[in-house]
Amino acid sequence: MSQRPFTLFALEGSRAFAQCVAGRLAIGLASHEERQFEDGEHKARPLQNVQGHDTFVFHSLHGDDSQSANDKLCRLLFFCGALRDAGASSVTAVVPYLCYARKDRRTKSNDPITTRYVAALFEAVGINRVITVEVHNVAAFENAFRCQTIHIEFAPLIAAHFAHLLRDQAIVAVSPDAGGAKREERFRQELQRLTGRDVGSAFMEKSRSGGVVSGSLLAGDVRGRVAVIVDDLISTGGTLVRAARACHAAGATKVFAAAAHGLFMSGAPELMAEPSIEGIAVANTVPPFRLPPADAARLTILDAGDSVAAAISSARA
Repeated sequence: MSQRPFTLFALEGSRAFAQCVAGRLAIGLASHEERQFEDGEHKARPLQNVQGHDTFVFHSLHGDDSQSANDKLCRLLFFCGALRDAGASSVTAVVPYLCYARKDRRTKSNDPITTRYVAALFEAVGINRVITVEVHNVAAFENAFRCQTIHIEFAPLIAAHFAHLLRDQAIVAVSPDAGGAKREERFRQELQRLTGRDVGSAFMEKSRSGGVVSGSLLAGDVRGRVAVIVDDLISTGGTLVRAARACHAAGATKVFAAAAHGLFMSGAPELMAEPSIEGIAVANTVPPFRLPPADAARLTILDAGDSVAAAISSARA
């Protein structure tokens, strides 16, 4: 364990989740100032000494009603730079939801690889380490960042949830596309370990071009089993609806959906009303503020606080 002083900050918009994590670490959140200027510019600075400290900055980089993902990214970068200038021994960015992680490769000519550009920005301000939860592509994330990375998998959390919820029912883990097969397999193995029973595997065919999703083939046997569709995030929910309907048509007894990050953009009301989906589970990396209370009633929020606290502790070891 590092002998240097340990300081945890949380920027505006992420304090509620950060408070939960700080409680598990038995520390308080450090004080800082954030100011907004009339033209949209801003500044943030620590209000206590960080000279020689191991500093951790907590900020989930999703857009909300007051700040876009770009705003939050910029604030995080500037604040981490200020900590470096103030003499912090190390700076760790704790970003439960990492923006731009989905664009990790070129799918069309001259496409940007924004994951790599974000990584370069983190490096430029002197961030030593990045902690995040369930990125779209772990290998691409680790290759993009030249600093140390700690990736927290969502599989153990959702496996524990469904092991308790479904108990002795026959289960099949489903990926909504072939690209998520490794995520689905990690979940399947963890659920199999917890239940001591065989868990099946299946995945959907999926192609996307110009924002249009196509493909209807379901590979794997779901008949007579409860299907759990596992993804990294829920945006509009169209991918989950498509996979749920395919599982239902193929004979699944029930269909559940789970994702680490619930963004719930336009289209989410249709997802919440979809009769083929029994229930949806997401982590608290992004609060479900876009959902009306009636829709949120179908949602189970899983607390990732213990996992994030454990990652912070391991970073200090």
